[in-house]
Amino acid sequence: MIAYLYGEPVMTGDRWVVLEVNGIGYRVNVPQPAVQEITRTTDKVKLFTYMAVREDAITLYGFLRPSEREMFSILIGVSGIGPQTALNILSQIALDDFVFAILSEDEKSLTRISGIGSKSAKRLILELRDKMKKVRESMAPSVAGRADQHIRDAVSALVSLGFAQKAAYDAVESAAAGTKDASIQVLIKAALTMLRDR
Repeated sequence: MIAYLYGEPVMTGDRWVVLEVNGIGYRVNVPQPAVQEITRTTDKVKLFTYMAVREDAITLYGFLRPSEREMFSILIGVSGIGPQTALNILSQIALDDFVFAILSEDEKSLTRISGIGSKSAKRLILELRDKMKKVRESMAPSVAGRADQHIRDAVSALVSLGFAQKAAYDAVESAAAGTKDASIQVLIKAALTMLRDR
């Protein structure tokens, strides 16, 4: 099994990248936010990989962080969730928000992900609740307590303005990293500036 690839991105597409490693180009399926991050860099990239082997295909899935690969492995363990649906989930919702949605049984947030209906959302909550408690404990808390709630509120405000969940989360998280003990209004304003500049 290939644990990771480290090489130069030579082509990107919709949820895939070709990584050149020692003269060999590996086509790797990646979440959409990873594609955006990779296209913005000129450096070599390390992708933590998961190799799915079927009778008719061998497919590589890649992630910029080990936590994303771990979540992918957890997701494909849910009945009815295949690799493409798992990749779709990781493309449309931030890890923290997904964990929070499962733990708070927020079916509405899960059904906002394309390809996840009410039945799939219920199954995800039922099968992943205990696992997400462990994942939540093992995740390094980027923010905690009141700051965590401020980020969630700011993301909700941006989503209600029409921004994508993942883009809104990334912008708010970046804004929170640049300021200490920021109010929700300050986070929204800073995030809006980042989103407009993209």
